[in-house]
Amino acid sequence: MNYEAFFKSALDGLRSEGRYRVFADLERQRGCFPRAKRYVGDDAHDVTVWCSNDYLGMGQHPTVLAAMHEALDACGAGAGGTRNISGTNHYHILLEQELADLHRKEAALIFTSGYVSNWATLSTLAAKMPNCVVLSDSGNHASMIEGIRHSGAERVIFRHNDPEDLDRKLAQIPADRAKLVAFESVYSMDGDIAPIAELCDVADKHSAMTYLDEVHAVGLYGPRGGGIAEREGLMDRLTVIEGTLGKAFGVFGGYIAGSAAMCDFVRSFASGFIFTTALPPAVAAGARASIRHLKTSQLERARHQERVAKVRRRLDAIGIPTMANPSHIIPVMVKDPVKCKQISDWLLDRHNIYIQPINYPTVPRGTERLRITPSPLHSNEDIDALVGALHELWSQCALARSSAAA
Repeated sequence: MNYEAFFKSALDGLRSEGRYRVFADLERQRGCFPRAKRYVGDDAHDVTVWCSNDYLGMGQHPTVLAAMHEALDACGAGAGGTRNISGTNHYHILLEQELADLHRKEAALIFTSGYVSNWATLSTLAAKMPNCVVLSDSGNHASMIEGIRHSGAERVIFRHNDPEDLDRKLAQIPADRAKLVAFESVYSMDGDIAPIAELCDVADKHSAMTYLDEVHAVGLYGPRGGGIAEREGLMDRLTVIEGTLGKAFGVFGGYIAGSAAMCDFVRSFASGFIFTTALPPAVAAGARASIRHLKTSQLERARHQERVAKVRRRLDAIGIPTMANPSHIIPVMVKDPVKCKQISDWLLDRHNIYIQPINYPTVPRGTERLRITPSPLHSNEDIDALVGALHELWSQCALARSSAAA
């Protein structure tokens, strides 16, 4: 087999479909978010980032940076090993205590990323519980899908955000089988929000465990940033709450929170936890500082919601088609992979606005989009520039406008 020819042919296929991904060479600048420096060969210039998952700009917050500097000076760079072999640092313990308190759970366990926390936890729980069946929302993230698949457990897919379909499918499973219902709170590409209470009602009716991925909600919703479940007073109804430290908290890592026995079970059996080097202490310290700050400060969340609402209103006024949802994510629907990439390139090259195109397989074919994530630090001038550029490019690409235009 000609291996190189195979690789090149597959990549050429992506290019011909308009799905080949090009990374923007960016350098985040402390204190300047949402600005970043973009490198193109020997040239470097500032761009405005409109697609960051650092939703609140906490990766630039002075309190977070100070905590990281302090831990770096105190402990050095790395953790020194896995959590089992010399890698458990006091900052890890403090962070897990902070997360358990955030979600009002007995315990928490941190991982090297949100992807790993989903993969390791779901694969371990589903594999180790005898005769377990996992009921997975059809919109679940790839990390959840891969974890469930890796477990080898039976998997049943229920219709997206549909408690009635979940109820029908659970009713067909013998009452004495272990059952785990896995779903998300905020879905990252459409921005819709799960009916958590109704899904929990169905799970309780059939004696099933519940697993909630809150990665796109922690820090952003609830009086202390505990997510949608906290906002709706439902945290006590979830068996497992999973989250990330790399989005609204602005640092890096993932975690689960739940009972002490459940967290200890995952700690003791999950290969994705046991055999990987622990988070650097400075990262853990920064995450803890971010969580502590957002538990008491409402400023970032209030400003964030105001900016999101303003961008939506402005785009609606000029007929830029967006997917309606109740969250902070604004999907601008292009529905064509080539034009989606064209618009993204034009925004970056001609307007110094960075919004990455979202194509298949991240979203279904025919639903290609620009995923806009306003932050509290985007100014009115930033919004003016974004709206003006999209207005111009929509006309150039002869794309349809929504009927909401004034």
